[in-house]
Amino acid sequence: MKIVILDAHTENPGDLSWAGFEALGEVTVYDRTPKFDDAEIIRRIGDADIVVTNKTPVRASALDACPTIRYVGLLSTGTDVCDCAHAAALGIPVSNIPAYSTMAVAQHAIALLLEICSKVGVHSAAVHAGDWQRSEDFCFWEAPLIELAGLTFGVVGFGQIGKAAGRVAKALGMRVLAAGSRPTDEGRAIGEYVDLDTLLRESDVVSLHCPLKDETRKLINADTIGKMKTGAILLNTGRGGLVDEEALAAALTSGKLSAAGVDVVSVEPILPDNPLLNCPNCLITPHIAWTPKTCRQRVMDIAVSNAKAFLNGRPENVVNGVIPGN
Repeated sequence: MKIVILDAHTENPGDLSWAGFEALGEVTVYDRTPKFDDAEIIRRIGDADIVVTNKTPVRASALDACPTIRYVGLLSTGTDVCDCAHAAALGIPVSNIPAYSTMAVAQHAIALLLEICSKVGVHSAAVHAGDWQRSEDFCFWEAPLIELAGLTFGVVGFGQIGKAAGRVAKALGMRVLAAGSRPTDEGRAIGEYVDLDTLLRESDVVSLHCPLKDETRKLINADTIGKMKTGAILLNTGRGGLVDEEALAAALTSGKLSAAGVDVVSVEPILPDNPLLNCPNCLITPHIAWTPKTCRQRVMDIAVSNAKAFLNGRPENVVNGVIPGN
């Protein structure tokens, strides 16, 4: 059994172990594989039976060129890195990693919000720069701070991560609205389900937690931003493609939105001409919400379990409907 791991470093920069996969067969590990070099991706897959990837794309060209592929294991929840439909046509199951970083991503969304509202990092840097020592008063602030209690937190995509973020917002005294997901009793205990237009109109903070699909691509655009409160805050820890970045940049520059906090952008790593880089009041972190070691260990454990299940003829977490023997 030959197993190739195309982009190992982000999942395991050295603090985890690939031993679980090594127990299943002959493993070849590449720290990084060029995303846009189809020929190199095909060369590295070679005659592998199992392909494991995080962000290195497994396109139709690779699936066709490497007929020994029997299974594709994703080190992510998102599935757009693999041509799942083409894999299904070839009878190749593709499995993902569900629900491994729920609390960490919700935590990161709230961390972005707290930095925007309380500016802890800004003021710590100012103190270390000597500004407090030079102050004539016993305290100072670089910009007005925002109390969250009493404000409205709108969650677009009220799945497990969205609900987790909503619980924290509610604990901070915020009213929680939800859109984009089927109502559940669990969700109703956290907030109120409304349509998207109502959520945009009434929310002081809009937090994106929905998957990137054709119908959600550039969900936040000039039109939807126009429906938001003047001075509202946008958070995105979902996928960069959910946001029209030119429209967001224009809204931040004009003051239509007061701030944004994003952990994801449309092209990653971020390009030097991304319009958000030079925007006022835009916090950007490098897609790190999912990366606490505890979360990455869960990814590893589930990925190994998925591979074992496939080898035992009972694949789990299959996202393209292929169940061998059915």
